[in-house]
Amino acid sequence: MTTPRIVVTGIGASTPIGGTARESWDALLSGASGARSLEYDWVSEYALPVTFAAQAKVRPEEVLARPEARRLDPASQFGLIAAKEAWADAGAPEVASERLGVDFATGIGGVWTLLDAWDTLREKGPRRVMPMTVPMLMPNAAAAAVSMHFEARAYARTVASACASSTESIVNAYEHLRAGLADVVIAGGTESAVHPITIASFASMQALSRRNDAPETASRPYSVDRDGFVMGEGAAALVLETEEHARARGAHIYAVVAGGGVTADSYHITANDPEGRGAARAVQLALDAADLSSDDVTHINAHATSTPVGDIAEYVALRNVFGERLHEIPVSGTKGSTGHLLGGTGALEAVFSVLAIRDRQAPPTINLTEQDPEIPLSISGTPQPLGERDQVVISNSFGFGGHNAVVAFRSI
Repeated sequence: MTTPRIVVTGIGASTPIGGTARESWDALLSGASGARSLEYDWVSEYALPVTFAAQAKVRPEEVLARPEARRLDPASQFGLIAAKEAWADAGAPEVASERLGVDFATGIGGVWTLLDAWDTLREKGPRRVMPMTVPMLMPNAAAAAVSMHFEARAYARTVASACASSTESIVNAYEHLRAGLADVVIAGGTESAVHPITIASFASMQALSRRNDAPETASRPYSVDRDGFVMGEGAAALVLETEEHARARGAHIYAVVAGGGVTADSYHITANDPEGRGAARAVQLALDAADLSSDDVTHINAHATSTPVGDIAEYVALRNVFGERLHEIPVSGTKGSTGHLLGGTGALEAVFSVLAIRDRQAPPTINLTEQDPEIPLSISGTPQPLGERDQVVISNSFGFGGHNAVVAFRSI
C-alpha cells in the first residue's frame, strides 16, 4: 500500500500583527511590529520590570459570539478562531466525523482561568469559583473546543512541549494522516499567557527584553544588541489532509507537508544544548522523512527568539546540518514582528512557511540593527525572493525541557 502524501489546504491565524492569516502575512511583509506597551493597572500594581508584550491585534470577543466565548479561556478562544478561519479557507471539507481529527497544542493552557479562579477563591470563597474552571483551564481545552465545534471524532489530541508544542502537533498530524487514522486533520496551537505571573517569571530568569521605552523594536533576532524575547499571544491553524482526499474534492493546495522530526536534548530544563545536537537531529529527521537532502532546502523559518544564547545555539545546530551552504539560504526570524507565541508559535511560523512557498519570498527579520558576527546567516530586513525552483522550507521550534520539533514543507 502506498503511503499517502499530505497537503495543506487551509490556514488561519489570530496574531499580534493581524486578525487573520492573510492580514498577518501582509503585515509581516511590510515590516510591522506587534509589540506595544501594556495598558493595565496590574503593570504598575506589581511593579513589573517588563511593561510591554505582543498582544493579539484583534481581541477574541470581537470575533466570537458571547455565549460561545464565555465558557472558553482566552487561549481556547484564539484557537477556535484560527481553526474556523482555516476550515473556511479549506472550503469546509465534507468528511465523515470519524475521519476528521484534531491535533491542537498549547504550551501553558488556561493560565488566566486558573489564576482568576485562585483570586476568586481567596477573595470570595469556594462557592464563587466557577464550575467550568477545570474544563476551561485544562491544556486540552482548545483541542476539545475545536473538535466539538467541527464534530471531529477521529481523535482530539494535545501536545504540551513548551515552545515546540504546535510544530510537534503538525508533525503528529502528518504522521497520523500517513498512518490512516484520519482523512483530514485540523492542526495548530494557541497561547494567551500575557499575565503578570508569566511576565514576572520570564523576567526573573532574564529571558525577556527590557526595552520598555521602545517595545516595537525590542524583539531583534540575530542583532548584536538583542536582550531577550517578547511575550506574544494568539493562535494559528492548518487544515491537513491526504492529497487523494484533497484532489477528490477539488481543494486548493498550498503546499505539501514533506516531513517532520521530533527529538529531545536531555540537557537542561531551560538552556539549549550549546552544541545543537538535538536540534540538528530534528532537522535531519525532517529531511530524511521527506526524502530530501540539505541541498534541497531553499528557506528556513528559524526559531530565533532574540535571546543572546538561544539564537547562537540554533545557528550551531543549523551549521551542523547545512555546513557552509547555510550562509546562502534565506533565513527569517519572524518573532521580530510577532513576538513569541510560546505554544502557538510553531503553528504560526508554519503558516508563514506555507505562504513563503506560495509567494516565493522569505519574510523580513525586523529590528536587525547590527547582525551578530557569530551568526553570519543570510538575513534581510526586507522580503527576500526565493526564485523559481521547487521550494523546500523548514520551520524550527525549540522549547524549555529540551523539546525540538521541525517540519518541512515543499511546493506542490
